[in-house]
Amino acid sequence: MAELDSLDALNSTDPVVGLRTVRALQRLHERMESIHVANARAQGWTWQAIADALGVSRQAVHKKYNRRS
Repeated sequence: MAELDSLDALNSTDPVVGLRTVRALQRLHERMESIHVANARAQGWTWQAIADALGVSRQAVHKKYNRRS
């Protein structure tokens, strides 16, 4: 996550720096969400409870994170 190593990147007017920073934040968001959804499931949370916490539908969170085939 080199793009986030410095707060200067957050204030840069250079589009390349800004867009790379946005992408790095998106990747971080996805990783954090995945970790916390897994933690919630391990603690017995329902798909509906997770969806409510994330502000999405139960179907959306289930489709994205259900690992059963």
